[in-house]
Amino acid sequence: MLNIFRISGDVAHLVSIIILIHSVETKKSAKGISLKTQLLYALVFITRYLSLLKLEFGSVYNTLMKLFFLGSTFYSIFIIKKYTREITQYVDDFKIGYLVAPCFVAALVFNYKFTVIEIAWSFSLWLEAVAILPQLFVLQSQGQGDLLTVHYIFALGLYRAFYIPNWVYRYFTEERLDIISVAAGVLQTLVYSDFFYVYYNKVFKNSLKLPA
Repeated sequence: MLNIFRISGDVAHLVSIIILIHSVETKKSAKGISLKTQLLYALVFITRYLSLLKLEFGSVYNTLMKLFFLGSTFYSIFIIKKYTREITQYVDDFKIGYLVAPCFVAALVFNYKFTVIEIAWSFSLWLEAVAILPQLFVLQSQGQGDLLTVHYIFALGLYRAFYIPNWVYRYFTEERLDIISVAAGVLQTLVYSDFFYVYYNKVFKNSLKLPA
């Protein structure tokens, strides 16, 4: 069910992707952008949207959003590799196996039905909660961030933050509470919390220098 909080979250997500693609295409460089974070998001969307393989499309809105997130994420990976000959030179060396493995275990433990699609869906939620970490480490390693890159991260964090009131709204209007989604969403918001604080104090004061 659509409501102002979900729509706001989806818009923030769309804006974050547009900012990312615009930033890389404009600079002709992927410096400051984590390829590993984009790879993790690709894995998130692939595992979350397995229902598309069964031709279960749902509403037009949901289907278009799924196709956009899949397509734009793969395009982001393409242009990042296109404009970056040596990804390692940008210190994008976060060990993503340390994120994927625990999320897979969490999906095996926390799910509503022990089926491939349900486990994959749960896995996508837990992985999305921590997928931004490689990007945050790239930003921290540089000590400062490009304006568009910082806005991209903020919009991405804002997207999930909007989903928290969305769940509250759905609980009171539909009497539905998805515990796994809420737990993963809260975790994701906590992961962004330090960045939100820095964003507020640095960007609003016209200084993009971030603490190392």
